Amino acid sequence: MIRSVLSLILIAVTAFVAPAAHAGEERRVVVELFTSQGCSACPPADELMRELAKRGDVVALALHVDYWDYIGWKDSFANPAFTARQKAYAKAQGNPMVYTPQMIVSGRDQVMGTKEMKVVDLIAAHRAMPAQVVLVATREAGMLRISAQAPDASLEGPLVVHVVRYRPMDVVEVRRGENAGKMLEYSNIVTDWQVAGEWDPAERLALQMPVEGDAPVVVMVQRGGHGPILAVAELK
Repeated sequence: MIRSVLSLILIAVTAFVAPAAHAGEERRVVVELFTSQGCSACPPADELMRELAKRGDVVALALHVDYWDYIGWKDSFANPAFTARQKAYAKAQGNPMVYTPQMIVSGRDQVMGTKEMKVVDLIAAHRAMPAQVVLVATREAGMLRISAQAPDASLEGPLVVHVVRYRPMDVVEVRRGENAGKMLEYSNIVTDWQVAGEWDPAERLALQMPVEGDAPVVVMVQRGGHGPILAVAELK
């Protein structure tokens, strides 16, 4: 569920003793896949997503949309908020429609999720871009701590801080619809999406918030209006 975190606790920047996830030392690229269990064209993209999830230079996030549910099979992972995110990307990028399977790379480029070589080329291109934000995230005793700074003083805000949780893997037996009779394996299934708040990069960011359970946590800094993703940190 996408929701705003209303009770962020601002803290002074300290040296964290817990293992940390850093963005900036080796640039990682966020790949968002918009997919559906009811889409017959999606299984090859879901398979590609499994391979991307194994890469150390990629943060792979599968967002299941709900607009194919009417054709006979209700996607058990679908969330209308993920459909809204895909539509917001389309509006921001001037695209007249949304589709599955679609991948969005670093919040900038969209590509058909089955075009492996195009996806790989986009990942390489975004990895080569200079990092604009230094981001550090740690998790300890049920508390997530996030710090960030923008070395480039000319970087303008507002920037949006997202906190995402995902399920690493699941298998679904689809009994109706276009994929009826298939056992489909999914990776990095997004289960929760929190918009933690906005950040003015002219100031140093330091915040903490509670996180429940041991599911992986992804922290992203994205330009407002569904613009480019400038930094990402992942805690598994």
